[in-house]
Amino acid sequence: MNPALLLPLALLLAACSPQTVADNVNRRAARSVVVPVLQNYMTAPQAEAAADCVIVNATPAELAALARDVGVRAGTLTVQNVVTVVRRPATGECMRARGVGPVMAG
Repeated sequence: MNPALLLPLALLLAACSPQTVADNVNRRAARSVVVPVLQNYMTAPQAEAAADCVIVNATPAELAALARDVGVRAGTLTVQNVVTVVRRPATGECMRARGVGPVMAG
């Protein structure tokens, strides 16, 4: 391997802390739970855009709770967690900025 490539590669790997990797995995898992919930209330493309807003505005505890539901059908608590985040003003602003209309949910 070219020695000139080793330093940038080492710097890139050092930037990926275990916590950052864990946070990213948690966010992806939570998003995979949020999208199907939102698809019950809007089109698939809208749900994809809205899910990004939900993930950005969820607390770490909410993300962890959502991520725990990966691979199972969302129950009432999961839906309520998503609705709680959707109802936040910052989430609504994010969704409007992405062209996603209001969500009518419980």
